[in-house]
Formats: sequence, C-alpha cells, structure tokens
Amino acid sequence: MEHTNQINTKISIEKLGVILSPSKLGFENNGVLNPGIFQEGEQVHIFYRAVEDGNFSTIGYAKSNGPSEIVERLKHPLMTRDFDYEKHGVEDPRIVKIDDLYYLTYTAYDGINAMGALAISKDLKHFEKKGIITPPISYKEYKYHLEHCNQEKLNPKYYYYYNLFAQIGLIDEEHRFLRDKDIVFFPRKINGKFVMLHRIWPGIQMVQFENWEDLTKEFWGNYIKELSSHIILDPHYNFEINYLGAGSPPIETKDGWLVIYHGVCETNIRKTYHAAVALLDIKDPTKVVGRLPYPLFSPSEEWEINGVVNHVVFPTGTALFDDDLYIYYGAADKYIAVAKVSLKSLISELQQNKV
Repeated sequence: MEHTNQINTKISIEKLGVILSPSKLGFENNGVLNPGIFQEGEQVHIFYRAVEDGNFSTIGYAKSNGPSEIVERLKHPLMTRDFDYEKHGVEDPRIVKIDDLYYLTYTAYDGINAMGALAISKDLKHFEKKGIITPPISYKEYKYHLEHCNQEKLNPKYYYYYNLFAQIGLIDEEHRFLRDKDIVFFPRKINGKFVMLHRIWPGIQMVQFENWEDLTKEFWGNYIKELSSHIILDPHYNFEINYLGAGSPPIETKDGWLVIYHGVCETNIRKTYHAAVALLDIKDPTKVVGRLPYPLFSPSEEWEINGVVNHVVFPTGTALFDDDLYIYYGAADKYIAVAKVSLKSLISELQQNKV
C-alpha cells in the first residue's frame, strides 16, 4: 500500500493511499470508488460503487479489519440495477444506522436522470429498495417553484441548470427531472425527525421529515418555494466556487456535527474536487458554527490526479479509531483511498474559523 504525507498549512493530513482498486471481475473492471462506510468496533464495512464497461454501476462490498486491512471482498455485486429508474447505475452509496435499521442512500441513474434513492436493511446483507426520495419534478416546475423563493437570499447559480438546459433544448424533454445527488442521512433522528442533506446544484440543503413516504411531489414543491431557508452551505471560497456536495454522514461530537463535503472549482486543467469540512450546531444543525476557508485535502498524489476522471478526491465515509479520523474517498473516479486526521485538532481548527 502506498503511503505519503500531505501537510496542510493548518491541518496535518496523512494520506494512507489506495485500499481498493478495480479488479478483473466484469462488474468492477473500470473503477471502484465513492464508498459508504459503516464501522462496527474494529471492523469497517465498505459499500462501494463498482463500475463496469459502458459506465454501468452496481454496489460492491468489502470489509476491513481496522481502518485499511481488507479481509473480505465479494466477487459479485451486493446491490444490482433492478428498476428502470436505476437501469444505468446505482452509484455513490452512503450508509447510517438509525435505531435498528440501516439506511443506505444512493444515486439512481437511468441514463438521463440522477436522483436520490433509498434502501433499508436489518443485517447489512439484504436491502429493500424504497425508490426515489428526491424531488420528482421537471426543470420547468423547478423554475416555477424557485420564482416564489426569497430572491435576495438565493444564489443566482440556482437558476444555472435551468438556463443551461434551456440553451441546449433539454427543458422540454418529458422525462427529464431535477438532478439531486449526494443524499446523506444524519445518524440519528433530531426532534423525532429524519434529517437529510442533499444537493440541488450548487449548494447543500437540509430536509427534515418524519417518514420517507412524506417526500411527495407536493412536499418538494413547497420545499423549493422556501429553498433559501433550507440551504446549509453554498459555494463561498475559491476552492469550492463552482459547487458543493455532501460527503460522509455527519459525525456527532460534543462540539457539533462534523460535516465533510466536497467542493469543486474550475481550473486551467479542468474541474478539481477537494475535500472540505464544516461544523454544525449540535442542537440545531441548520446553523453553521465553523467552516474551514481552505480544503481539508486536495488531489496531489498519482492515484488522485490520474484516473477515469482526473484531479478528484471525493470523500464519502469515515471511521474513528481513538482520536484518529479515517476519511474514505474516491480517487480520480477509479480507486478507493483513505486519509487520516486528528479529530481533536480538526474540531479545534473549526472552532477558530467560526461563521
């Protein structure tokens, strides 16, 4: 396993290198990336996006003893493409346990639409799919609802996708829906409600609800009319100026909810994906109390710079061993890698960068 250190100007990050690579198996011969992580004591369950020729994705499974020693890896997908809404891919899983159920969220891709979907499990082996849980609305409907929003508080980039699709003639396509990705649950209910981060481009929003059946078209229409009040993080710093997306499930600490996310900026070489971090209020996670004005880490190693999509670090899961926080991420859309940081130091730095 390759090993290197990257020292940020403020935070010390140790990059431990690649822990999973594509194999010769047909379902994952093009890439393994963007894993959902669930830790049970010393064991780490790894649910990863497995990509085959033609960019068709399923979800693979591996398990490690400790943060990076792989001791099990399935030779077949754990979750396959079963429905029309995911016929091109089940992608980028995240996973939490709430009460006695595991909730695995993922991006369902049908070749046109990329939308958030949910599956649940009692044993981490058998998953029952619950379908799409993000807004089932068209871009025209999105614009209509958005026009009722508080325009003074709304980043004009929220109109970008509508305007882009209008320019290239896609708005009138009957089956094209609002793209909503990076669906992440908090690991427990707050005030009796599920709390979920999601990404309507370009920022990260938060939705709270009692049952996933509540997430109807009417619910989402009313939600978008108040979208400015649901935005948790919008692009702000240069390294994330294009757009953001939620990463791993928020981590509960005594100082607040630690949110690791990705931020994207356009450069002279192409878009570059960075890992970033913020701290939310522990009682009211709609309030951001700290946010680093620089990346937690950025593409710098060969496995992050060159791959299927170059210059990408895409954090999606974490595991905690004592004070060492291990961050699992997709590297260049081809590999799964891990980096390590002191949780205590990271919280301290966030407290010095209050919002």
